[in-house]
Amino acid sequence: MKTDKKLENYQAKQELIKNRAERSKTDNKTFLLAAAAAIVIALAGQLGYYSFGPGQVDSETAEGETVETVTDAAAQEEVTPTNDPLVPLASLAENRLWNGSLNLNDDQLDFELFGDLAPQAVANFVALAGDSYFENISCHRLVTAGIFVLQCGDPSGDGTGGPGYNWGPIENAPSADLYEEGVLAMARRGGDDYSMGSQFFIVYQESNIPSDAVGGYTVFGKITTGLDSVKSIAEAGTSSGASDGSPAVEVLISAVSVE
Repeated sequence: MKTDKKLENYQAKQELIKNRAERSKTDNKTFLLAAAAAIVIALAGQLGYYSFGPGQVDSETAEGETVETVTDAAAQEEVTPTNDPLVPLASLAENRLWNGSLNLNDDQLDFELFGDLAPQAVANFVALAGDSYFENISCHRLVTAGIFVLQCGDPSGDGTGGPGYNWGPIENAPSADLYEEGVLAMARRGGDDYSMGSQFFIVYQESNIPSDAVGGYTVFGKITTGLDSVKSIAEAGTSSGASDGSPAVEVLISAVSVE
């Protein structure tokens, strides 16, 4: 890589003007600084992903721009992302409307899935539901101001988990950034349209969620009955009293069925 060549040239110059001890000391300092920088970048990327976009798009986009700034022309060349072989095939969605239900704290919510409008998202959800992936998973995030969403689908329960793969691109995002009440949409990392996994959010009140550099959020379905249960959860607020945090009332998905 070009960056590696720059580092090699730098070290060669150091050998010409410094003795072995000074060079060793410099190398150690460089290593520590590089390691620290790598840790900071890694943490920033993880926070950007697991604090996904709604209400935080601007800060995450800024983080992405900082990390992705490069001088190597080859590194700037666009690479078309591809999905991992583990990602369910979009054809599983069968280009049709699916019906299903999920239980939140034993309250049943019925939904429709848009296999014709968001085939990859629906195929992913149907496959995970068929494997009982969502059972006993909590809804770990509630937002009660600015936007109105309940985020679910993380097996770790803290926003850091997924099915072991990511996929894209964005499908069926509203052109005006307006997400209707009852919408089911996929969570993703800000500025990354191939970072979707298993986390999704329920819009329990109409919300305007701004798009970022790569677009909006994949709308793959809609709650048809039972949304009042989500609104009751929202009325209880978050555990910290803030407008964005874990729900004050523990929320578990006990079952999901799709047909």
